Amino acid sequence: MGGGRCLKVAFGMESDEMLIDAHYGDSEFFAIYEICKDGSIKLLEKRLNKAKDFKEKEHGDPRKFKAVVSQLLDVDVLAAFRMGPNFLRIRDKTNKVAFFTRTRDLKLALQRVVENFDELWEQVGEKKRAIEKPIVEE
Repeated sequence: MGGGRCLKVAFGMESDEMLIDAHYGDSEFFAIYEICKDGSIKLLEKRLNKAKDFKEKEHGDPRKFKAVVSQLLDVDVLAAFRMGPNFLRIRDKTNKVAFFTRTRDLKLALQRVVENFDELWEQVGEKKRAIEKPIVEE
């Protein structure tokens, strides 16, 4: 990994330069980057979205949500221009942090992650600590 504190971020992509203007699960591929506190940015891989052609029974199908997240188990942050109904499931039921870039331009989206690094780092840490806590039955 790069300089000290780093996050692994998956961007939902339509093309090499543009984030998808649709649901995250409809991305053509995920651009996986390592983004570090020192501002360094490294493309790790482009991962084909195997859930793209998933036949949903309903809009925001929870099975599609599982199919998308299962491809990104090694990622800390899911970055998107926008997300659909499954965004709430990602936020509430996974150890992933969702980040809205508010831009479709990949270069600008990467810069926004760098600008928000400390907050994202903290959110990722909270998610990881919550998972490590033992579940106490009443």
